[in-house]
Amino acid sequence: MSQIENVLNLVRARLQAEKIKLWEEPYYTEGIGSIEVVMEDLAQRYAQFLGIDVSNCMSALSELQDHALRKLAARREFSETGMATFKVRRIDNHRGTTTMLEIKCDLNSLGSELQAAIAAKLQLSNPEHIKCIACGKIVAPNATLGAQNLKNNQAVIVIIGGQGDNQNGDLYERLNKIKADVEAVVSSQNRMMEMEDQDGNPVFLPPEENRSLLMALGFCEKAKAAMRREDYEECLLLLLEGDEKFAACQSSFLESVDNFALLNLDIVWCYMCLKNVSQLPDAESRLAICERSFRRSYGESFERLYALKGRACPERALFMRLKLLQGIVLFHQNRRDEAFEKFEAASELLKELKVDEDKLLLLIEMGFDVAEARLALRSCSSSGGNIDQAVQFIQERKKKLSDARKESTLERKVHRRGREDATDADWVNPRSVCTLVEMGFDTKLASLALQRTNNDVTKALDMLQKNSAELLAALPDRSVAPADESQMAALQQLGFDDATIRAALEYTGNDVEKSIEFLLQALQSEDKLKKTLELATKLANDSGVDRPSTSSQANNSSIIDVVLSKARDELESLEAYERFNSDINQTDQDHLDLPLIREEQLLCEYRRLLEQ
Repeated sequence: MSQIENVLNLVRARLQAEKIKLWEEPYYTEGIGSIEVVMEDLAQRYAQFLGIDVSNCMSALSELQDHALRKLAARREFSETGMATFKVRRIDNHRGTTTMLEIKCDLNSLGSELQAAIAAKLQLSNPEHIKCIACGKIVAPNATLGAQNLKNNQAVIVIIGGQGDNQNGDLYERLNKIKADVEAVVSSQNRMMEMEDQDGNPVFLPPEENRSLLMALGFCEKAKAAMRREDYEECLLLLLEGDEKFAACQSSFLESVDNFALLNLDIVWCYMCLKNVSQLPDAESRLAICERSFRRSYGESFERLYALKGRACPERALFMRLKLLQGIVLFHQNRRDEAFEKFEAASELLKELKVDEDKLLLLIEMGFDVAEARLALRSCSSSGGNIDQAVQFIQERKKKLSDARKESTLERKVHRRGREDATDADWVNPRSVCTLVEMGFDTKLASLALQRTNNDVTKALDMLQKNSAELLAALPDRSVAPADESQMAALQQLGFDDATIRAALEYTGNDVEKSIEFLLQALQSEDKLKKTLELATKLANDSGVDRPSTSSQANNSSIIDVVLSKARDELESLEAYERFNSDINQTDQDHLDLPLIREEQLLCEYRRLLEQ
């Protein structure tokens, strides 16, 4: 933050305290303009009272007066013509705000029309490459501005992609590829993404909510990768995409996990790193969401967290960033005493979180990842960051995750099987199924009972004990039909193992499409999938241009076409996963690994400004 911005804050707060309106007499007269003598007298008085330079004070007063007059003019124009004025800031990674302009647009216009108006002003050839952010959301091109809650005098952030000046290449194209990859990975039949809690236990949700949350988490993971590169433009846009997906999840679930809190914290961090203060109202509300979530999860004074993990827990890094950002927001609101308290709390946490660089390097030389090494040293800070204890912490953490994943194998298997055709209405919680199976009940009976009782284990147990005959009669015919021999023969041509083909056909009741999905999922590597695709392509080409006339040959050809289609889709999903995973940090607690270098710089900068 610059000295000029600091002076603006001080002068604005003093004007508000004295209820002075610079757009009215004696400071401004309609038809004449600003009354210079009166403004100079006010500048002299404020400069002495605030202890600032007179010329800086005069510049601040003139800017605030000009801003107020433009705002009044925009209100009059909107009242008379319906044309809204938007205060547009173009921002980038290196310089923060690079361009400020006013754009006029009717609130009944589509978001694409606002993009076009901005493109025209900035002399950009493709409006689609413009991303507008207002009210903490990406402005959708196909909805009206009014429907998206944009208002007259609205502040709008603009990020430009595709102009060849982005440090990571074409931002517009990159974002489209990332969105397509996340979609492909989440939709893949191979279940490439599954949710776990921080201890490695699976998280189960109804299919549609599960999909929305996986999409949100996928965008958040790519956003973290962009943040590590300090590409805050890309990071902010991906986080806002994730924010939209989180909106499709039940609020009760979002309140029980910290993913949504972390997303809000990261969005405000991006605002800060992009040197943008026009989104302060959104920043304040997002930080409030984050703090409420932390208090729900960890206790009012984080006592539940400290009782579980001790006061040296690495989550303190998140609390430090939260306190710092809250202090910065308060500073820009000129609530300096409250800001000072937040900065002091952030400073204390920062001292506790410092790690010995020599010990960090030693752990890295021992073969540990820098993130797990830093987290371990912070977790053992109460013992002075003991190296042996840090190594033990890492090893115990890995064992805990491994054990949790082994113990949940059956639950995951039930979950994957249940996701094949399930809708939110008939979804059952795999953990509840396993609980009833452990009591001795049949898996399918337990699933049906849970489905009828909306996943209430107690009610399902009562139903199983009292109405088991009725449930049994309601189950579909469980007799296994023999594998269709003609389908067997067609699938054998494609190189699948005989036993696996028979199992697939019997399991799916000779449903060819589901059997092919079963067989493709059973392939253990990308190479095997490619070989199957090559063989199917060769068989399709060998059949010639003319399609066969016999029903048997037609059936074979149809199966080959299905394999080709599904194998291509699955290969594309695998390639998407490789791209998606290429820059993702594999440390399970990556969100806690904050180096805190930039945070320390900001803390020093704002504390200096408070002292002036």
